[in-house]
Amino acid sequence: MNDFMDILNKCALCPRKCYIDRINGQRGICRAGFIPKVALASLHEWEEPCISGTRGSGTVFFSHCNLKCVFCQNFDISQNDFGKDISIDDLADLFLKQQQRGAHNINLVSPTPFIPQIREAIITAKNRGLKIPIVYNSNAYEMVNALRNMDGIIDVYLPDLKYFSDNYAVAYSGAPHYFEYATKAILEMHRQVGSTEFDNNGIIKKGLIIRHLLLPGLSDDSKNILLWIRNNLPKDVYVSLMAQYTPMYKAKNYKKLNRRISMRRYEEIINFFFDIGLENGYVQEPSSAKSIYTPKFDLSGL
Repeated sequence: MNDFMDILNKCALCPRKCYIDRINGQRGICRAGFIPKVALASLHEWEEPCISGTRGSGTVFFSHCNLKCVFCQNFDISQNDFGKDISIDDLADLFLKQQQRGAHNINLVSPTPFIPQIREAIITAKNRGLKIPIVYNSNAYEMVNALRNMDGIIDVYLPDLKYFSDNYAVAYSGAPHYFEYATKAILEMHRQVGSTEFDNNGIIKKGLIIRHLLLPGLSDDSKNILLWIRNNLPKDVYVSLMAQYTPMYKAKNYKKLNRRISMRRYEEIINFFFDIGLENGYVQEPSSAKSIYTPKFDLSGL
């Protein structure tokens, strides 16, 4: 094991800081073991246009998650731990298979519990001919010191910025101090990859896109998030405002969350984005709020 892999002896990869020995079988809050677990490898057509392009994004969906989102659309793999254990060497081969299938990029979905293993797999895959960009698609509940080990490994960071208020972060995702950790992580991501760059076909090559899922009843929270982005990052930073929220998993038990976002609130947030001077980004139409867009986790592509 390299020095970074040794962190799994006393795991502090994320803000949970469980300090358990994953190498020898202990499990923390995310329940991830030592061997990476994957639930699906696909050519995903429903990411942002610059990521999915014409051939699809080479998504690799990792099981387990360090958040406890009550509305999670991927709960089968994030909370119920569905997936298949896969060695680091086989993970490297999977990345190469995605490249051979024509993917524009390798899209690491929920990679945080397996950062050291993924790092090793990427290095191995690059030594075997992997050339397409690597997208790190995470909830941003990250530790800066862990992310620093991905400097020069990741081309595109695609983090969520879910909550401004700690009350919402705790109530809906069980994630204390989410905004504090997520914003530090996003600043580190931007430090690593800098301004966003695209190829001649409009496909992203490097950079940062911040995702924010619009949740019902949280308009003020969304505005505070957009203000933080405006005040702390270049005004040309890319933001993806997502209107796909559909009540799933345990959301029916939360009155505020048991509905979709209204068209009035949707338009209010879009207008606010431009009013405060942000320039670049993507907006989902409310018609995307359908469960049919949720991936089917069946170990396909592995």
